[in-house]
Amino acid sequence: MTLPLDKKLASVMGNLDGGTRDTDNNISDEELFKQPPPYKDCPICLLRLPTHELGIVYKSCCGKMICSGCEYAPVKDHNGKVIIDEKCPFCRTAIPGSADEYNKRLMKRAKLADAEATRSLGHYYSDGLDGFPQDYDKALELFIRAGELGSTKAYNNIGYAYSSGRGVEMDKNKAKYYYELAAIKGCVSARYNLGIYEKRVGNWERALKHYMISAGSGCASSLKEIQKLYASGHAIKDDYTKALRAYQAYLAEIKSVERNKAVIASGDRYY
Repeated sequence: MTLPLDKKLASVMGNLDGGTRDTDNNISDEELFKQPPPYKDCPICLLRLPTHELGIVYKSCCGKMICSGCEYAPVKDHNGKVIIDEKCPFCRTAIPGSADEYNKRLMKRAKLADAEATRSLGHYYSDGLDGFPQDYDKALELFIRAGELGSTKAYNNIGYAYSSGRGVEMDKNKAKYYYELAAIKGCVSARYNLGIYEKRVGNWERALKHYMISAGSGCASSLKEIQKLYASGHAIKDDYTKALRAYQAYLAEIKSVERNKAVIASGDRYY
C-alpha cells in the first residue's frame, strides 16, 4: 500500500540519525547554529563552488557540479586551438542537442540514484518546467528521495512545500523544521528562510544568527537584512562589520578570472 506523502516524510525522518529524529523532535540550537560545512570544490578548477545557483552548473552526462567559469571557459586541444564542438568540460560528452535529450539524461541519472538529478526532476514537476507536467505529489516524492540520497537543497524544497501548501497541507512548523534540516547541512537559501521566519515573529537575535551564518556563506540578501536590523536597532555596528568581512572573505575565496568572465557574458551579477 502506498503511504500518504506526510507519512512518507515522517518515515524518512525516522530513518535519519539512527531513527532518533522526526518532525516532532526539536533540533538543538547547538546543532542549528554551528558553522555549516562549506560547498564542495569545482572538480575542474578545484576552487570552492559558489553557493548561488547561477554560479554552478549541473552536468546530466556525468553527474558533476561544476562552476560557471569552467562551463564558460573555452576548451583547447594540445596545440592550443579552441575546440569548436561543445562538450562537457569534465567528461567530454557532447552537450544535449535539445531539452528532450537533456531530460532523458537527467532521468537516467535519477534512476542511478543521483541526488541532484532527482532533486532537479522534483523542481521541474513542482513548477511544470521543461515539458514536465505540474505535479506536486510527484515533486514531493522526488524531493523525499533526493533527501534520502543526500541532497540538502531537497529539504529546503520540502520546507517550501509546507510553507506554501504545495502538495501538502500548509504547516509553518513543519516548514521551519525542514528548513532547519537543510540549513544545518549547508543550504544557504534555507538559512536565509529561517532568518526571515524568525524576523517575522520578532525573534531578532535568532534572525541575526541565521543571517550572520548565511552572509558568511555568500548570501547577499542576508547581508542586507543585517543592515536593516542595524538600522532598526536590533543589531549593532560590529555585527554588520563581521558579516561584511565574512561575506568579502567568501567572495575572495570563490572568485577567478574565468568566473568573472562568465558573469560578464551572462549579465547575471550573482556575486
